[in-house]
Amino acid sequence: PGGGAGDLAMTRVGRRGFGERGAVAVEFALAVPLLMLLFGLVVGGARVWLARSSVEAMAAAGARAASIARSPVSAESQAKALVTAQSTTAGLRCSSLHLDVDARVLATPPGTPGQVSVGVTCRVPLADVIVPGWPGELAVQAQASSVVDQYRGRR
Repeated sequence: PGGGAGDLAMTRVGRRGFGERGAVAVEFALAVPLLMLLFGLVVGGARVWLARSSVEAMAAAGARAASIARSPVSAESQAKALVTAQSTTAGLRCSSLHLDVDARVLATPPGTPGQVSVGVTCRVPLADVIVPGWPGELAVQAQASSVVDQYRGRR
């Protein structure tokens, strides 16, 4: 009774288990911040994608509105009105919104084929996109064009 190989094995197992006490808490304390960072990157990436797709939709809608107009001046005003409305509808807060409309084809006589193009640049605060309170801005740009009906009346 005592001093055998079985007692020695029990002592080693007992000591090994005692030495790992608190290891789960340490692993948890290390894993949680990493998981939070990963989650933040996924959410931030999704919000950047949403901002880019919203600006692409604004450019496409602006190009379509400009292609329906009858003059270059009305094309620019209609595209600007629609892009501005789309930016508020999409929930995208642009600190600056720049619109570039190329509607020269509307100044040509009917029967002339062509297209209208619209470029949209929206500077989105990173606080809106990634993390609240984050400094800086993200410039999101998109370009779209729409074919003008060549037999439609123009002014």
